[in-house]
Amino acid sequence: MSTKGGKFFIGLASVILGLAPAAAGRAQAPTGTLSGLITTTSGAAVPNAKVSVSNAATGQATETQTDGNGRYSVPNLPPGDYELSVAAEGYSTNMIKVTVAAGAVASANMTLGGALSLGDLGFNPAQTQGSAQDQARLDRRSHMLKLHQRLGLIAAVPIFASVATSFGAGGRSTSSTDRYVHLALGAAGGDLYFTSAYFAIRAPKIPGTQTRGPIRIHKALAWIHGPGMILTPILGAIAFDQKSKGQRVHGIARAHGPVAIATAAAYGAAMWSVSFKF
Repeated sequence: MSTKGGKFFIGLASVILGLAPAAAGRAQAPTGTLSGLITTTSGAAVPNAKVSVSNAATGQATETQTDGNGRYSVPNLPPGDYELSVAAEGYSTNMIKVTVAAGAVASANMTLGGALSLGDLGFNPAQTQGSAQDQARLDRRSHMLKLHQRLGLIAAVPIFASVATSFGAGGRSTSSTDRYVHLALGAAGGDLYFTSAYFAIRAPKIPGTQTRGPIRIHKALAWIHGPGMILTPILGAIAFDQKSKGQRVHGIARAHGPVAIATAAAYGAAMWSVSFKF
C-alpha cells in the first residue's frame, strides 16, 4: 500500500471513530412516555378509542387504541410538546396539549362527552364480550338507545314550546291562530316523544343488566311523563273544542294545563338525570 493510500485510510478511520460516539449518543437519547385514562362524563371507561399523539414541532403522529379499561400508553416519544387527540364512536373528538419530558412518564387523562356509553347504560365489561349473537343483540340495543336519546332531545324543543304557548292559547282573548300554533307544537312534540319511546321499549333486553342510579331515576320518571303524554292531548282536544265553540274551558279540560306542565317538568327531569353524574 502506498504512503498516500495509508494516510487516507488512517484519516478516514479517525473520522469514523470520532463520529461514532456522537451517533451513539443520539441513538441513546432519552425519550418519554405518554399514558392516561379515557372515560365518559359519568366516569365509565371508553375501550377501543383511537388515540393520536402528534409532535407539535415536526407534525409526526403516533396512533394507538385504549384497552378494555380505557387506558393507553405511547412510549419512545422524543421530548417536546404534543397534541393528544382522542376519538370514539358516538362521542365528540377531543384534543388537548401536553408536554413530554426526557426519561419521564407524562400522564394525560381525557373525558369524552356527547353520548351515553355502554357502561352508562348499565352494561358491565363482561357483557361487552361474548358470542356473535350476544354481540349483535348488544349492538342493536346500543344503537336503539342512542336513537331514543337523540329523538328525545329533539322532542324537548316542541314540547317545551307547546307549554310556553299554552298560556296564550287558553286566554280569553286568544285567536284561533294561537290555538292552532299550540296544537301544532303539541302534535309535533307528541309524535317525536312516542317515536323516541318506541326505540327505548323495543331495544333488546340483555339478561343480567343492572340498572344503576341515574338510569333508575330516568325510568321512574317515565311513569310520570309517559301517562302525561297520553292524557295531555286528550284533555287538550276537549279544551280546544270548548274554546272553538266560544266557551270557557271547563270541567275535566281545566286539568289540561296543569297536567301538561307536570308532564314537561318530569320529562325535563328525566333528561337531566342522565346528563350529570351523581
